[in-house]
Amino acid sequence: MQRFGEKLRTLRKRRGLTLQELARELGFATHSYLSKIERGHKMPTSQLILDASRFFDMSSDQLIKDELELDE
Repeated sequence: MQRFGEKLRTLRKRRGLTLQELARELGFATHSYLSKIERGHKMPTSQLILDASRFFDMSSDQLIKDELELDE
């Protein structure tokens, strides 16, 4: 799950979202937690993984398994 933050950043940028916009979509009051996750300073909670997989319409496995790449 080392690459979760990298994948989250890639997906966010593909949608043209700022950290603040994504935080709002995922129900966070501020973007600082997501920023720390994207930079690898924090690990995501299981709830964040589920919410992000629903928001980006993909499996949670694809987000958390380092060996699985994102679809283009």
